[in-house]
Amino acid sequence: MELEYDKAIPLSTLLAEANVSLTIAGVETPQLDARLLLAHVLQCTPKKNYGRDQFLLFDEQQAAFTALVVRRVRREPVSRILGWRGFWTLDFRLNAETFDPRPETETVVEALLEHVVKRHLPYSLLDLGSGSGNLLLAVLSELKNAMGVGIDIAAGAVAMARMNAASAGLATRALFQVGNWGEGLGGVFDVIMANPPYIAESDMCGLSPEVVHFDPRRALVGGPDGLAAYRAIAPSLRRLLAPRGVVALEIGQGQAPAVNEIMTENGLAWHACRSDLSGITRCMLFCRAD
Repeated sequence: MELEYDKAIPLSTLLAEANVSLTIAGVETPQLDARLLLAHVLQCTPKKNYGRDQFLLFDEQQAAFTALVVRRVRREPVSRILGWRGFWTLDFRLNAETFDPRPETETVVEALLEHVVKRHLPYSLLDLGSGSGNLLLAVLSELKNAMGVGIDIAAGAVAMARMNAASAGLATRALFQVGNWGEGLGGVFDVIMANPPYIAESDMCGLSPEVVHFDPRRALVGGPDGLAAYRAIAPSLRRLLAPRGVVALEIGQGQAPAVNEIMTENGLAWHACRSDLSGITRCMLFCRAD
């Protein structure tokens, strides 16, 4: 995308140029992405720019917008460019060590909130592989008297999760620390949640450039069959789960039977499943088998 910066250019012209560039690059939502990037440059909401087609942008604004469009043309996700992603009712800052939260993970939040009827109780929560903290913090935002612990193997992710907790006003109820799944953890938890890596190594080549090149590989790949993380998590779950507690796991398409078998072999019993908006079984709930 090449523009001259020696004169003011209407907003509509910049958006049209960006739309062409993003379309050629194979971006699925070129118009939306262009408006999001322009709103970021103008420090306003995308909605505010509708009906302002003749609004003029000058040199610095043009250059800033063009630079962001070039990054998107290279298939860097909008959320990475902006530095944050909206999830549930909160905004989460991202860095290179955090997975970019996806809308389908909200299915886990929905499943847990449907299961936890008495939301005023002081539940204890555990999030294994917490990343940006999106899953734990989203649930904590709904369970006003709950406390939570988030575990992630990446120190950079833990640091970002702590920042997100502070931004959400949840720092006093959320503790994030470096760890390897449930290893070395003590105590028991009323709710254990996880969105582990569940993509099979052979399926990586079929993913979009936004995922392959910008999400941390450790947060994506679950070994040759996509189930390695579930096998790693399972042995700790019964020990860490309170007698009347619940485990909520995000899973990949078609993985429900295999995940159920792994959890059953480790002393858990299937309780319920929940599908995402595409009709794919996305979350499984388990309780203790006894």
